[in-house]
Amino acid sequence: MTAVLEIRGLRTWFETRRGTVKAVDGVDLTVRAGEVVGLVGESGSGKSVTGFSVLGLVDPPGRIVEGSIRLLGEELVGASPDRLRQLRGARMAMIFQDPMMTLNPVLRIDTQMMEAVRAHAVVSRREARERCLEALRRVGIPAPEERLRAYPHQLSGGMRQRVAIAIALLHRPPLVIADEPTTALDVTIQAQILYEIQELCAASGTALLWISHDLAVVSAIADRIAVMYAGRIVEEGPSEALLTRPHHPYTQGLLDSVPSRHRRGTRLRSIPGNAPPPLALPEGCAFRPRCARASRRCLREPELRATGAGRRVRCFHPLPDAAPVSA
Repeated sequence: MTAVLEIRGLRTWFETRRGTVKAVDGVDLTVRAGEVVGLVGESGSGKSVTGFSVLGLVDPPGRIVEGSIRLLGEELVGASPDRLRQLRGARMAMIFQDPMMTLNPVLRIDTQMMEAVRAHAVVSRREARERCLEALRRVGIPAPEERLRAYPHQLSGGMRQRVAIAIALLHRPPLVIADEPTTALDVTIQAQILYEIQELCAASGTALLWISHDLAVVSAIADRIAVMYAGRIVEEGPSEALLTRPHHPYTQGLLDSVPSRHRRGTRLRSIPGNAPPPLALPEGCAFRPRCARASRRCLREPELRATGAGRRVRCFHPLPDAAPVSA
């Protein structure tokens, strides 16, 4: 499959009065056409900053200090603001957790969607409106003509999120980044949206980077999963293999904390301690203070290395024979 997004050695840091926050510190990631890649980890691990870096949405004091981001072969690091505006919406799009980050509360849906269409295509108002109706139908919105005439506050949370997804897909961009877009929705609406997004990606060949802290959601939608911790990817691999036989102790800890019908009546196991503060990362492996397998060797920073079968792990003491876990 064609690589749509290629991230190599990405470092996005924030300079503060107290020091440098290395929010993203050497991330390598590839997303191919028609593929769904899940990017998971605890809050503050650098998932969202990775997505914002791709779209050029990191504001000062944050900045990309090193690395490469290629969209269909075009380098985005160092691209001009005008070029990034041309690419956003047309070649890459983002679905935010809160749909009101996409929607203007004082404008009707048709005004906002038609403006998005005509920002990247020279079309008549009639054709722009038809494109909007088609996009709303694709995401399963009933009575799309009526929804176009509505204001955002007249729609439910699930309906607003579908509109935000429709806007992201208006130009059928090769890359879509979804930043926890179903977190605030009830389980039924969440399942519907996950199914519809999978169908849309499969039909259009869109590459989807799905950012989430919810392993259950990611396991239902992703072809591959990358696990982030303290600004770095610590494990990556095909979804089924990673979820059934994790290699990194942190991934195992995340899975152990997920309720399962196969472990009914047993206490959930949590990862001891807390994620390290970004201005006081431990020496060597960032997960070392919370890891039961840590040794003196972990005082050095491990590299992300391939372990075969499309898997990579950043650990001196991986879990090659970990027992299968059913999430």
